[in-house]
Amino acid sequence: MPRIKAMLAEGKVVRVFGCGQLLSPKLIEIIGEHGEFDALWLDLEHAGLTMKDIELATMAARSYGMDHFVRLPATDYAAVMRPLEAGAGGLMLSMVRSVGEVEQAVRWAKFWPRGERGLNGGNRDGRFGLVPLAEYTARANAETFLGVQIETAGALEAVAEIAAVPDVDLLFVGPSDLSQVLGVTGDFENPRCLQAIESIARACEQAKKPWGVFSRGPDYAARMRNWGCRLFVLAADIHVVHAGIRDVKCRYGAFFGRAPSG
Repeated sequence: MPRIKAMLAEGKVVRVFGCGQLLSPKLIEIIGEHGEFDALWLDLEHAGLTMKDIELATMAARSYGMDHFVRLPATDYAAVMRPLEAGAGGLMLSMVRSVGEVEQAVRWAKFWPRGERGLNGGNRDGRFGLVPLAEYTARANAETFLGVQIETAGALEAVAEIAAVPDVDLLFVGPSDLSQVLGVTGDFENPRCLQAIESIARACEQAKKPWGVFSRGPDYAARMRNWGCRLFVLAADIHVVHAGIRDVKCRYGAFFGRAPSG
């Protein structure tokens, strides 16, 4: 299975499908059958997923060779540790406000000597106790993907310091919250938003860290790619359902009081 960390280290672009509101193993199977997505974004922040949802999602994703990470709400130790034990390949930390919050979350996610994560080994990430503990902890520390969203005023102000935190693998731009904190809600092409993203890109370049974005469309994604972005959330479950419904109504336009297309 291609891993996000390995792909980024090799300079590749990572194509991500976001799942939350409509998450189910069958949806992941359908995405897998279509192919070409490298990873799944599992949205615990806004969709209220359970640990069982995450367990089943990671099992389905693995069967199609897709890596996966969980976007967390404002975190505590249990919120960081439990998705990893459920089998998630990594975490995306949302709504952080300082470099201190980032460092604490990294320590919660990593075993000794980097961190202070409690050692179990008997869950899915340790093959239910089959992996020797020393091997399990070393592998988890090396392979677990950790991203940090830059979407608050505090995180934007401290972006260079956050990018420099050891074991932070990627900074991520959330255009919606970024536009809100900059006072131009929903205006993703506003110069304030674009200048903020450029500052994030510069901080990542200086720290030799990749960055990602939730794409607002093909032109937007192309611009971000030209600025050095390497991880793209290109689709999300709720958005593709809306797109599919619109397409059906367009194709059967006569049934909806408009001329059919094609």
